[in-house]
Amino acid sequence: MFQGSIVATVTPFINGAVDEEKLRELVEYQIENGTDGIVPCGTTGESSTLDYHEHDRVIEIVISQVNKRVPVIAGTGSNSTREAIEITKHAKELGADGALLVTPYYNKPSQEGLYLHYKAVADAVALPQVLYNVPGRTSVNLLPETVARLAVHPNIVAIKEATGSLQQASEVLALCGENITVLSGDDFITLPMMACGAKGVISVTANIMPKEVAALVDAFNAGNMEEAKRLHLYLLKISNAMFIETNPVPVKTGVALQGRCRDEVRLPLAPLAEANRAKLAAIMKEYGLI
Repeated sequence: MFQGSIVATVTPFINGAVDEEKLRELVEYQIENGTDGIVPCGTTGESSTLDYHEHDRVIEIVISQVNKRVPVIAGTGSNSTREAIEITKHAKELGADGALLVTPYYNKPSQEGLYLHYKAVADAVALPQVLYNVPGRTSVNLLPETVARLAVHPNIVAIKEATGSLQQASEVLALCGENITVLSGDDFITLPMMACGAKGVISVTANIMPKEVAALVDAFNAGNMEEAKRLHLYLLKISNAMFIETNPVPVKTGVALQGRCRDEVRLPLAPLAEANRAKLAAIMKEYGLI
């Protein structure tokens, strides 16, 4: 259902508020450059510092601007199951095509707790749902055996696997078979994950290089392994630069260096350190992005 090059889009701000005009422009830029889906209000979209009204409004703007041209998978995760259900219901009411649900952070639930959390959301909201496993951000790892238990639920259709571990991704693929679509959550291993059976990527790098990230996925799907390998190696340096500091600070700075929005982030995130900004700018110049 969800596959290809899917961007986890940044949320542009202007003087502390969501910059709705720039958000619409960013959506158009993605679609014009071959992006297959858009995720608003994910980690890259600074969902953790959006209030409830802003969260709904960002999703609403993206859905409106996309206008059914590509799927919109709204970030609706929370460390409160009741809250995740309510946010996911709102996303469905707004017209989202799916929901991306990060593992509950801070609580550090057991595997049974994780299973019951995701099952509760899937039982409560009839909307295609994407599990999101990123233990580096949440301090909890959704294990392959738990994913396999969840994969049989009709509303759970995919997982964004962002452990950075090909072994774990492979175990998910081996245990789940066709019951769930696996998407890479790390740009630097999109190609090897697709070689193992993943169907695409939810990408940070696509914010600044959407055409190239889409081309990598398309080349693999077309069986052009040489081109896919070339693009994988070509994108490696810039993808690594997206994590020179905590995501989304570098990528939003990159988008700003391209003149597409301000580099404004919300506390407790801070602007990119000047030394790292210079490094990022130099790398983007190498790629001809600025």
